[in-house]
Amino acid sequence: MRITYIGHSGFYAELEHALLLFDFYEGTLPKFPCGKTLYIFASHRHPDHFNPEIFRLAEEKEDTFFILSSDIWECRIPKELKAQAVRLKPNERRSFENIMVQTLKSTDEGVAFLVMCGGKRIYHAGDLNDWRWPGEPENWNRQMKENFDKYIEPLRNMHIDAAFVPLDPRQEDYYCLGLDYFLSLTAGGNPSERIYPMHCWEDYQIIDRWLLEHPEHPERERIMHITARGQSFLQ
Repeated sequence: MRITYIGHSGFYAELEHALLLFDFYEGTLPKFPCGKTLYIFASHRHPDHFNPEIFRLAEEKEDTFFILSSDIWECRIPKELKAQAVRLKPNERRSFENIMVQTLKSTDEGVAFLVMCGGKRIYHAGDLNDWRWPGEPENWNRQMKENFDKYIEPLRNMHIDAAFVPLDPRQEDYYCLGLDYFLSLTAGGNPSERIYPMHCWEDYQIIDRWLLEHPEHPERERIMHITARGQSFLQ
């Protein structure tokens, strides 16, 4: 499996039997190989996660299918592509030609995706994160933590080969609450279970900060050090 960072929360995964493109809104895409279905995911309608230009990719690659959050209005899908698209609500589970998709409810808009394909399990959080913020009322932040813990609970003790998880510098000292909880929830001591920080707003120093502040973290080896768009990882 090869993982390519496209930008922000956009990632591309090439597996043996399928191609997966998550939350693309801008950046340079690799050339898609023939003979594999391209599944394009959009976790919610925010413009940094969903760009209607994704539908033009079906002009280049015929075997393309779109898996969208239900908060993306159906009218956004071109009429000629209706049969190649599905909109999923939170906590749905659907099988397609060679992948299985489960959705989790987000603490913001839309859903998170859990995808099973060819023996690999891939998680894309979308905006499912512990969005506590400095300056917000204590009861608001407490409710956010409770919701996050509840919505992400299905992942407890789960083996996840590749996980795309927010690490947002705008949260200041709260920047890694969601990532740290995800690490504890899925802890297994297996560095082959990789985590790719996302939603960093191109501030890759936030990954350096986490590594600096967690020198002895038992799950440290799972964190992939992203430094630029287009970076690829083979796992």
